[in-house]
Amino acid sequence: QVQLVESGGGSVQAGGSLRLSCAASGYTYSSRCMGWFRQPPGKEREAVALIYLSDGGTPYVADSVKGRFTISRDQSKNEVYLKMNSLKPEDTAMYYCAATVYSIAGGYCYTSRGRYNYWGQGTQVTVSS
Repeated sequence: QVQLVESGGGSVQAGGSLRLSCAASGYTYSSRCMGWFRQPPGKEREAVALIYLSDGGTPYVADSVKGRFTISRDQSKNEVYLKMNSLKPEDTAMYYCAATVYSIAGGYCYTSRGRYNYWGQGTQVTVSS
């Protein structure tokens, strides 16, 4: 079993930055992909950025945040990070860390919420205009 705990959320004005952290514990060696989903109010949870843990591969980054968000990992600390720059009001959401034992050959991660079976409690990100 894998336990995930997020931190780093908060309220910022448009154009600001935040850095989210996800600390993993438990059977972390079983996870192949890990990263971030977000759920705006009244909308479904969607993939934001995902990374293949073994070698980093080519991280998935949603088109809506490409060029602004960067995902990274620290294998020694079993942590994954999301650096968010140039935040926009539409980035407002509950951000969840997620992990899965599944991966796609070549070092790629699934983007479907259903493929992830380990979830953190979420951390709120609010961006005001």
